[in-house]
Amino acid sequence: MARAGLTAERLTQAGAELADQVGFDKVTVSALARRFGVKDASLYSHLKNSQDLKTRIALLALAELADRVAAALAGRAGKDALVAFANAYRDYAREHPGRYAATRLRLDPETAAASAGGRHARMTRAILRGYDLTEPDQTHAVRLLGSVFHGYVSLEMAGGFSHSAPGSEESWSRALDALDALLRNWPAP
Repeated sequence: MARAGLTAERLTQAGAELADQVGFDKVTVSALARRFGVKDASLYSHLKNSQDLKTRIALLALAELADRVAAALAGRAGKDALVAFANAYRDYAREHPGRYAATRLRLDPETAAASAGGRHARMTRAILRGYDLTEPDQTHAVRLLGSVFHGYVSLEMAGGFSHSAPGSEESWSRALDALDALLRNWPAP
């Protein structure tokens, strides 16, 4: 019989909170069971295993991030949309480091197709409509933006920019200016 009060949704939310506290890589069914003061077996009526838990956390994080980005993009275009998207992404990573790490989890194709990952891609492409890019350049630009945002955020969160001036906030702003300039002047093949 399932323990009263435990649901897959509640366990996923608690797992996401645990990921933010201790790191996504340290989230396991055992760690979550300890958090609830129960035996591991109590969770297996709701979760298959630690990989299932991590997948659920990744799906939650992808949806949360997509909602945040969508709200930031509302009514914006061009550089304003680019900056709003980038800042929403960066702010989420700073506020929820474990969940952000979960968004990088490799999902099987079926799970990925049903996730909010598609919303992220559509929102990125919506930003690029303001820059008049066509295929295949639009796909190249989507990959560039994802690489810059993820790379910058990952390096910043690891302390990579904390040892020199100017501060990372100024560099972030300049990087967004540079991306805007590049997207407005995309090189011909």
